[in-house]
Amino acid sequence: MTQELSIEGNTLPLQGIRVLELGSFIAAPFAARLFGDFGAEVIKIEKPQGGDELRDWRKTRGTTSMLFRTIGRNKKSVVLDLRSETGREAVKRIAAQCDVVIENFRPGTLEKWGLGPDVLQELNPALVMVRISGYGQTGPYKNRAGFGSSAESFAGLRYITGEPDRPAGRAAASMGDTVAGLYGVIGALMLMLQKARGAQSAAQTRRSQVVDVALYEGVFSLLESLVPDYDAYGMIRQRTGGALPGVVPTGSYLCQDELEVVIGGNSNSVFVRLMRAIGRDDLAEDETLLTTEARGAREEELNGAISAWTGSMPLTEVLDKLDDAGVPAGPVYDAPSIAVDKHYLARDMIQTHEVVIENEPELIRFPGVVPKIPGHEGRVNWVGPELGQHTREVLQELAGMDAEEIAELGLQEVR
Repeated sequence: MTQELSIEGNTLPLQGIRVLELGSFIAAPFAARLFGDFGAEVIKIEKPQGGDELRDWRKTRGTTSMLFRTIGRNKKSVVLDLRSETGREAVKRIAAQCDVVIENFRPGTLEKWGLGPDVLQELNPALVMVRISGYGQTGPYKNRAGFGSSAESFAGLRYITGEPDRPAGRAAASMGDTVAGLYGVIGALMLMLQKARGAQSAAQTRRSQVVDVALYEGVFSLLESLVPDYDAYGMIRQRTGGALPGVVPTGSYLCQDELEVVIGGNSNSVFVRLMRAIGRDDLAEDETLLTTEARGAREEELNGAISAWTGSMPLTEVLDKLDDAGVPAGPVYDAPSIAVDKHYLARDMIQTHEVVIENEPELIRFPGVVPKIPGHEGRVNWVGPELGQHTREVLQELAGMDAEEIAELGLQEVR
């Protein structure tokens, strides 16, 4: 490691760790962002022509999307052409000074460029490599192209998402990519912790320094007992809209002011409290409803009683009454609601940063850092950098390149 792992005297837990990000879009960059949030130095390699395509996603103004600014935070942007020999040589020099490399190319791409684990770990035997791909580094589908969308479908998530009478739906966020990124970070930290504890032999270190994350496997791992339920009960889960099969009552309910509240009353004790809160003591005292199967059989009746109650008052009153009763509930928030909510603000989950859009600085609210670690809180030092903003700095300091060598790369016009 660039420095020994030590919490004592270290405000940020990953300070002293250096990460090289060779990925694009979301999965690998999300993983690298988590390292950067907690103090690691993250170096992001971008292609000369336009950089990471995420810079252009969901953008209506300016030259760089807020999505890139969010996922690219706390990173240094370095422009290198990995298809050129000089670009690959520079990456090798940088990787030799890093603790972790994170990539999400199709399996075999790094090997084709001469940047596979065998090469990089020969230069840096302690290097941990996180490899994220659609279907993993092995198996009959390993060479298939894979995005989060196809991974969510292959894993079974899309099949059970949406309304039963409509085509498969999706969450309007890249869940498959971000889950894979989380697993990549967990795997890297496990290997680094093992090494820090001195639990690896030299042979084990060389053999086990690669974390192989398949996008579909990350999603599949979150689907609970999807396959076991099929084997044990012959149950093939179907799309059920906002409800979970056999988990009653839970779901979204409309209030008097046309706003929605999500209520989770599906444990026995919470169910009783919920029924009392809505004025249905008869249902609260019905002992036949104290099983999930029995509540599932009377789902329509129970949801009707709850809907009648929520529809009689505005959202704020519904939330107050459920809070008093100890029933889990939350408003269905949109972005404007989140941005001003006092709880988000109190926990520093909304942070304001200055961003230049169309040549003018503007104050933009960005999401904060997760998780909270008292005394070692992660932080956002800067949002996603300009393309190539740190190229010269990194090539000089880590790759040991002089001005003439940098000029030979043909990148002198890049910031």
